[in-house]
Amino acid sequence: MDVGQVCLLLAAGLAAGGVNSLAGGGSLLTFPALVTVGLPPVSANVTNSISVCPGYLAAMWASRSDLGGYRGRVLALVPVTVVGTAAGSALLLLTPASTFEAVVPFLVVGASLTLLFQDRVRSLVGHPHKMASWRRNLSLQVMTGLGCVYGGYFGAALGVMLVACLALVVEGTLARILALKNTVSAMVGLVTIGIFSAFAPVNWLAVAIVAPSSLVGGYLGARLARRMPQKVLRAAIVTFGLVIGVYLYLFK
Repeated sequence: MDVGQVCLLLAAGLAAGGVNSLAGGGSLLTFPALVTVGLPPVSANVTNSISVCPGYLAAMWASRSDLGGYRGRVLALVPVTVVGTAAGSALLLLTPASTFEAVVPFLVVGASLTLLFQDRVRSLVGHPHKMASWRRNLSLQVMTGLGCVYGGYFGAALGVMLVACLALVVEGTLARILALKNTVSAMVGLVTIGIFSAFAPVNWLAVAIVAPSSLVGGYLGARLARRMPQKVLRAAIVTFGLVIGVYLYLFK
């Protein structure tokens, strides 16, 4: 790997860490960069999943103060996060990618539109504080599980999808929902590290280059998110999600 390729991966990792902490979709920066430096698609995908995990961890740490009162919810989400991520990872390793990749753009666009029209969707499914406790908890488990299946298979735009799902069933500011998203994303990343390290063709040299820059970008991005007005932050997430969906559709 020459100097130019190393610089490309460093820049992609830094940008991806920041984007993932704000909205999600940073993998669309690192994944093409990994392919550009010569990694086969499957190897690039699993290498990318491991490389961006430090960014998720840094974002979780930087936004931890916004998780006050959510500790019980986080602990309750650990089992479904582990199972969902493991299921998604198994899909990647054991089945052809073509079928799932065909629907990924529509999932990302759908998640973005759900977040954009959150209030209207809530009027149909019910506002969180109007839901019975069991229904709210069940909805949170189901939506988180589905997001983690997606994250285990193909992590790009995981943040957009998690924010859209969590915002429907979790009452709180967008900053608090982002903090919860960062925590779930970090758990997804840790599970994929364990599975892909054992069973997938990971390029560890690329991981050693991308992971540290992703960590720095994730911390800086999470700090920035706490200072952004909620409307601006929501618009940024929706816009980025729609761009990702179109990108995936055109270049899948």
